Amino acid sequence: MTKPAPPVATTSDLDTAVAAAHHRYRSRRPVSAAADERARRVLPGGNTRSVLDFEPFAFRVASAAGAELVDVDGHRYVDFCGNYTAGLLGHSPAPVRAAVTEALDRGWTLGAMHEAEIELAELVCARFPSIEQVRFTNSGTEANLMAIGTALHHTGRRGVGVFDHAYHGGVLGFGDVDGPHHPLNVPHRFRVAPFDDVDALDAFFARSGDDGDDDVGCVLVEPVQGSGGCRPASLDFLRALRRRCDEAGALLIFDEVMTSRLAPGGAQERFDITPDLTTLGKYLGGGLSFGAFGGRRDVLAAFDGRAGGTLTQAGTFNNNIASMSAAVATLRHELSPERIREVNERGDRLRDDLGIVFDRADAGMWVTGMGSMMNIHTGDDRLLDLLFHHLLDDGIYVARRGFIALSIEIGDDECDRLVTSTRRWVERRAGAPLRGTPT
Repeated sequence: MTKPAPPVATTSDLDTAVAAAHHRYRSRRPVSAAADERARRVLPGGNTRSVLDFEPFAFRVASAAGAELVDVDGHRYVDFCGNYTAGLLGHSPAPVRAAVTEALDRGWTLGAMHEAEIELAELVCARFPSIEQVRFTNSGTEANLMAIGTALHHTGRRGVGVFDHAYHGGVLGFGDVDGPHHPLNVPHRFRVAPFDDVDALDAFFARSGDDGDDDVGCVLVEPVQGSGGCRPASLDFLRALRRRCDEAGALLIFDEVMTSRLAPGGAQERFDITPDLTTLGKYLGGGLSFGAFGGRRDVLAAFDGRAGGTLTQAGTFNNNIASMSAAVATLRHELSPERIREVNERGDRLRDDLGIVFDRADAGMWVTGMGSMMNIHTGDDRLLDLLFHHLLDDGIYVARRGFIALSIEIGDDECDRLVTSTRRWVERRAGAPLRGTPT
């Protein structure tokens, strides 16, 4: 018996369904609605972090514990957004809380150096073999800015190589190869090449003048693009990029702010590629603000005045005791190699299961990613909006754009719940049950 084709949704059908989902959302969240109205009077758009906003208005969280969020209207959600990879530990892990509390009991606005930053630097250098020395910042954005500046100082060039749809922070966002790019970008001399395209590297590294100062001095790349849709680079591409940087005398910077969660030693361990500089952030601070950049000793020597270095790095809170103590506790007590491998293996299984659901329904949706990072895609954003609101109704929170980042608090039961809820939504849209998909 031939399986009947799923009904084709018209533009009117989708618009009606989205309007109904938004109405349902509004009616169930009066406290969130009031908070949004209040926020918009003093905050443009009602927020200071644009990615958290969605239609018809964002919910506000009242409390969080483990893998669960509770919004101000009392709705509970399993948190699959994971604060866009920063929430790898889940919410309020006990060792981190204890470490921060103990540090604060000793005073926190020190204006001096302390033991925790030395201990943290030792832990970071031991965990990531490419990092011989490290310096701390307040965020991954700052880490990428500092890494770029350090690399250009080392090479004496001005060109910065990046890739389409890359995001390296609020002032380092890129769209298509020929633009447009983020209007708030810092004014470096960027060259933008297609991501994961080996052949395009020829033009990328082409010399631009006789003096060579505009040539590419460094290349900044995410081994798996996070905000760009969880697009993994191929091993061939990263190997070619490493080789071409060596041939051109450019430094290779791995932005591992997100991807360092993909293996005990980061994505660079998973791909077996060694960058010259690495940037870190997000989850390594245990949920507090954190960033770091590090790499080859000869490159970082630029910050060592006693060795003739001429660079300085300002930042009142670079070594703040709360973040340093939280990160030490994270690396010492929470992120064992076994736990890192487990959460990434669980993510691979979840991505496969979701992919099967979409494939068997011919839903026009698919999933990309690696390990504990993944993104659901569709050719029509309204479908993603509908799935997002359906999952919220089922007590499951993913990012509005379909981004998912597992925490170590998420288990197989929670993943099964997400797959089952997604399957139920797909079946309802297809008008028929799916056979043989995970339940």
